Amino acid sequence: MKWLFGFILTAFTCSVSFAQTSYTLDHYLEQAQNNSPLLKDLKNQVSSAKIDSMRMRAGLRPQVTGTSAGLVAPVIGGFGYSGAITNNQTFSALVGVNQQIIGRNYRNAQLAEIALQQDSLINASQLSIQDLKKAVIGQYITAYGDLKQLKFTQEIIDLLGKEEQTLKKLTQANVYRQSDYLAFLVTLKQQQITLQQARIQYKTDFATLNYLAGITDTTSVDLAEPNIQKSILPYAGNSIFFTKFRLDSLRLANSNNLIDFSYKPKANIFADGGYNTDFIQPAKSFGTSFGFNVTVPIYDGGQRKLLHKKVQLQEETREYYKFFYTRQYHQQIDQLNQQIAETEKLFAQIDEQIKYDETLIKVDTELMQTGDLKIADLILAVNNYLTVKNLFTQTTINRLQLINQLNYWNK
Repeated sequence: MKWLFGFILTAFTCSVSFAQTSYTLDHYLEQAQNNSPLLKDLKNQVSSAKIDSMRMRAGLRPQVTGTSAGLVAPVIGGFGYSGAITNNQTFSALVGVNQQIIGRNYRNAQLAEIALQQDSLINASQLSIQDLKKAVIGQYITAYGDLKQLKFTQEIIDLLGKEEQTLKKLTQANVYRQSDYLAFLVTLKQQQITLQQARIQYKTDFATLNYLAGITDTTSVDLAEPNIQKSILPYAGNSIFFTKFRLDSLRLANSNNLIDFSYKPKANIFADGGYNTDFIQPAKSFGTSFGFNVTVPIYDGGQRKLLHKKVQLQEETREYYKFFYTRQYHQQIDQLNQQIAETEKLFAQIDEQIKYDETLIKVDTELMQTGDLKIADLILAVNNYLTVKNLFTQTTINRLQLINQLNYWNK
């Protein structure tokens, strides 16, 4: 019965005997980013912030407006508005220019506020990409694990199915008992049920992967083995996950500057020119005017100090959140590294168990050729081998999922 040992060797190597795959992990990551409405929304918000900056710069330039007005107040039979008030009839067509005078530092602080908003949106976009990649990669790993189980189970059924007829003939020749054949047949039927369950699970998780990537195709295809390696994580201070705290600090400092600038004197200069007449001397009513106004804050009841106090409280809150987040960040990284290391150690034990099971099956196969072994013992050895092989697959998937969680922090 050399067929059985050959079956075990083939089952052991079935994990590398996949059909040609159609899609890779990079394909789904690219589709997910291209189809994400959130990323498109954030991209448009960044563009909108750039437009706001351009609008503010334009608003700091001289503003030119054109105005025109006319008035007729008739006096009929001695009744009507007083001409001293209305001039009876007037007409104006003017071009006005207004220029707000602010210091360079105040202007830079206003522009910095918009720039910080833009940087925050860029950071939010980067974080959203990381979240999306983590979700897609995690689901891809899950679906790939289902596919490995499906392929392995199918390989087992194919091999057991080939030998079922042989065992049936040997049973008819009284080499084995009917109960031995039925026990073997039960094992085959169990694997067929397992195969159907694996097929359903793969289709479900594959559909979820397409859903996350925004793909509407419902056709099931094989997935390529994901090439996922541990990334070298950046220094926490340079990570995009800590950029928010840095931007918040700059925003609060800029808020203090804007508060101070709002209490400085403000000045405008203006001028106009054109035609403005009451029709007494219409030909000589072309002219111009110009002027200025200055606003100086004197007393606000202490509001300025209160506004700075609010900013200070926000800064204290930011510092606490940063401290707490930093502590959790390092704790999570350390925990993931520890779990990955422990999982990798488990592979050595599983490999050793696989070798023991292979040796046991080889011995059982030789004993079976002489009729000195019960089929039940061989089936038990085969089931133990299948269990440890499934454990190997599950451990592989768990390791990839842990690496995916760790790599989430690699930006």
